[in-house]
Amino acid sequence: MKSVKVWACVGVGLALSSVALAQPAIFKEADFKLGEKLIAENKCVACHVSKVGGDGSAIYKPQGRINTVGFLRGMVEQCNSQLNLGMFPEEVTSVAAVLNRDHYKFK
Repeated sequence: MKSVKVWACVGVGLALSSVALAQPAIFKEADFKLGEKLIAENKCVACHVSKVGGDGSAIYKPQGRINTVGFLRGMVEQCNSQLNLGMFPEEVTSVAAVLNRDHYKFK
């Protein structure tokens, strides 16, 4: 019975590793918890709702506008600059990594 538990833990660990590996290299060092926190603190969703209505999620897939991981990170940097959010580069990357994980799914 003990070996079954060990293998179950190994399987879960491998599954979590493959999820982490699914992210593009640019997000290798991203802090997802920090990205989630920054999205909440900076009221990103409320801003997106004001721009596109509904639940704001339509902003994440504008027709042909954001089609690479670099462009995604660039759009987060643009928000950071335009809204004077004061995020450091690693914070911008963390926010972009969360958006990729939750909306874009670039590999």
